[in-house]
Formats: sequence, structure tokens, C-alpha cells
Amino acid sequence: MQKINVSLKDVNAVYDGPEGKLWELIMGEQIHVGGFKSSKALADKAGIKAGMRGVDLCCCLGAGMRFLAKNYGCTMAGVDATKTMYNKAIERCKEEKMCNHLEFKLADVTAVPYPDKSFDFVWGEDAWCYVVDKDKLIAEAARLLKPGGKLVFTDWIEGSRGLSDDEAKRINTFMKFPYMESLNGYKKLIEKHGFKVIEAEELTGEFAGYVDLYIKMLTEQLTYDALKIIGNDMNLFQAMGGEMMFMSQKAHEGKMEQGRFIAVKK
Repeated sequence: MQKINVSLKDVNAVYDGPEGKLWELIMGEQIHVGGFKSSKALADKAGIKAGMRGVDLCCCLGAGMRFLAKNYGCTMAGVDATKTMYNKAIERCKEEKMCNHLEFKLADVTAVPYPDKSFDFVWGEDAWCYVVDKDKLIAEAARLLKPGGKLVFTDWIEGSRGLSDDEAKRINTFMKFPYMESLNGYKKLIEKHGFKVIEAEELTGEFAGYVDLYIKMLTEQLTYDALKIIGNDMNLFQAMGGEMMFMSQKAHEGKMEQGRFIAVKK
């Protein structure tokens, strides 16, 4: 596991700037691998039901919260530390007339401004790879949950075949990840903070296909749109394409994956 010197300030710069718009262009509002399909599989496997109150840590544009409110009848709180994402999430909540079901806090997810035992489930989708202190994040999740509450998330993880230090450094630097946790690393953190792990699974084979899809979209359909976002800088566009091709290669080699995790607070 190769860690690099990336801070919350660096992550905020991504999602306050053009890179955030670029990720939304190719991944949609949910900005995570698999979109609606992945969210539905996660919610169904976790047994999310109407009447539950959840909190989305690193909620980004709030699309996951709106998904849960619309399709599962949940009320949701969202926490994100990027001001642009926070403001856009509120705007889109208002546009869809869903503010009676959702609320937002601009805050660090390792210091969440909600009382202990406030929620039935903690939710996250492909965003905790940006968090420097994942141990503290999982500790906050445990604090926020009622006894019997569920920890429910997906994330980009280092695959079972493992990245070399140089490979991990290259990917983490491009993506602005302080590091990617492994499947077993997450299991240990989850168990450390008083959870029983129900599911911890590498979604083998799926992740690589989605990276390929994003590359195909950028090179065959959305080139003009992407260039507009990054100031028509073709050199930057080609350099970013090269980094995405490298990620695709490592994903096909089983060295990076999407992981799905469900756990219950004891």
C-alpha cells in the first residue's frame, strides 16, 4: 500500500475545479462506478427500507441521497467538505423538490456534526478513497450509528494481486487519492470499530469494464465536451487519457477493483 502526500485541500481543489465537472461528464451525477445499477445492488444487499434514516459520508452532488429517497423511502443527511459540491447538492435538491427528505452539512467526514447514534445506516459510494484517515472515518461511522445500524459502502480498492509502489504512486497521484485501502485492510478497520462484517467483496471483472467505458466515451463521443471543460488543452486531454489507460491496464490485471462492504454495528 503506497501512500502519497495528498490532503483534503487537494481533494477540494479537484471537485471545486474542472476535474469535478469532467468526472460528472463521464460518470453522471452519481460520480461512481456502476451508477444506478451499483447503488441498487448495494441498497438491496444491505436491506435498506422505507422509514430508515441514513447519512451519506462524502455525498458529493447528493445524487446517492436522492436515489435512496426516491427508490427506498429513506430520509437522508449528507456530509461533504467541498463547497462547490455542497452548494450544487442543495441546488439540485431544490430543483427536484426533495428538500423535505434531505439535509446537508459542509464538514469533514472524520468530524461529522451529528450526535451519537443518530442514524440507521451510513452510506458511501466510491469516495472514501479520497479520505486520508480512513480509520477515523470508520470510527465516526460507528459513532453515528444506532446499535444494529449498518455500514454500507463501495470504494476503489487495491486489488488482490496488489499494485507495486510505483504503480500505486502513479494512480494515486493522478486521482488525488492519499491511498487506496485493500479488501482485507478495510475488513480489519471495520472489525476494529465494533462491526460484524456481513459482506466484503471485490467486484472482480466489473471495474475494468467501466474504466474502458469512460475512455471510450471520452475518445469517441465526449471529446469536445471534455476539452471545453479543461480549456481546450489537447496536451492535458491526451495526458489524462494516458493515465486512464494505465488504470484500465491495472484493473484488467486485477490490481485495482471496486469493493463492496456491508457490516452491522454490534
